[in-house]
Amino acid sequence: MIQLQNVTKAYPMGKRELIALREVDLVINRGEMVAIMGPSGSGKSTLLNLIGLLDRPTSGSYTLDGKEVSSLSRSELSKVRGQKIGFIFQSFNLLPYLSAMGNVELGQKYAGKIDPEAAREALDRVGLTDRIHHRPNELSGGEQQRVAIARALAKNPPIILADEPTGNLDSKSSKEIMNTLYSLHEEQRLSLVMITHDPNVARYCQRIIHIQDGQILKEETY
Repeated sequence: MIQLQNVTKAYPMGKRELIALREVDLVINRGEMVAIMGPSGSGKSTLLNLIGLLDRPTSGSYTLDGKEVSSLSRSELSKVRGQKIGFIFQSFNLLPYLSAMGNVELGQKYAGKIDPEAAREALDRVGLTDRIHHRPNELSGGEQQRVAIARALAKNPPIILADEPTGNLDSKSSKEIMNTLYSLHEEQRLSLVMITHDPNVARYCQRIIHIQDGQILKEETY
């Protein structure tokens, strides 16, 4: 499903280059749940951005669902991203003036088509049937993250990328969110890749990838 070969990402820093990723090889299979762990500045976010087609590698190749995507145009990348990838962020990224339903439908709009029935079904799947008309300030942190999950699911992508999905939540809400994500992964065979600093969160995954200084140090399989 996801294959990175010899991927390097460098950013110009005056006369120098900052190497964020260095010759990374990575395969993530369809339906796999994978955690990426590492210290700040290790390259985790750069790796997730590359997988999510939000950035391009400086060198190397990225094959997504059998198609080489690293050389696609910006509009082509946007189209593939809209069709295949859902995002969940640590800070929820909900618009405060929209209801839960409105936020989910906005995610669909960016993917190309609003489908109210699919939006309502996604909110139902994360246990928010009775909260669809509530705005973010009327929801708890855990409920807001559930809206963000529903927004990612509503366009029915085969891949979900999550950046510290429990980072702004207390331990009870974190456990609830991870149980939700795990259940959705099992039911729909989603490929789910997430960054986390929390070993308890990472243990929900089948594989943990440890990254440091832009390189994969080791992998653990459960």
